[in-house]
Amino acid sequence: MKKDKIIFYVFAAFFLALGIILFCSGCGSDFYTQSEAAKCYYVNPDKKISSLSRVAIIELQNESVYLEVAAQMSEALYNELQKRQIAGLSVVYSSDERWKKLEISTARSYEPRQLTTARKILRCDAIIVGSVVEYKPYPHLSIAVRLKMIDLTDGQVLWGYEQVWDTSDKYCQSQVRKYYRTQKNEQIGQLRQKLITASSIEFLKFVSFEVSQTL
Repeated sequence: MKKDKIIFYVFAAFFLALGIILFCSGCGSDFYTQSEAAKCYYVNPDKKISSLSRVAIIELQNESVYLEVAAQMSEALYNELQKRQIAGLSVVYSSDERWKKLEISTARSYEPRQLTTARKILRCDAIIVGSVVEYKPYPHLSIAVRLKMIDLTDGQVLWGYEQVWDTSDKYCQSQVRKYYRTQKNEQIGQLRQKLITASSIEFLKFVSFEVSQTL
């Protein structure tokens, strides 16, 4: 009888320990995902972005089926990066005559001729190019963006960012709460926080703010 009790307690301890390990593993996996989601960007360690005098944002390419979203995201990004005061900023939309003369896309590398042409036309040190890879306004707002800043003197990537934001995701929701506290300097109720998940314009502002914090 005593031996049976010992066996019972040994098995109970084993399964309890196993449960704790599995629980912690799940928590660790979730934390790892959130940490990685917050660090989907690259900054060139050999160059200082702060040394740039002028940067031009080229209207993002649109890979989604929603025609207006690329221009809207470009404008939201311009507004948020201005607040960071990193450099003198301008935005070049596809309707601009200068855009038509550029030979810049989201290619991985650029020929010296392309860089020289862009620098001459835009009169800047670097450009930000990229694309809206995907955008969905329903069943919940989500967007995937890919961005990079190119030094026009040598074609090196100064900064890069790639991220998917989905308002149904817990990490995104936590960042929304932080965003409102930062912007409004007050605790915002659930109704006002939900505005970001219902308004595409507010959502793009939020995403652009998150992007700007990596520079």
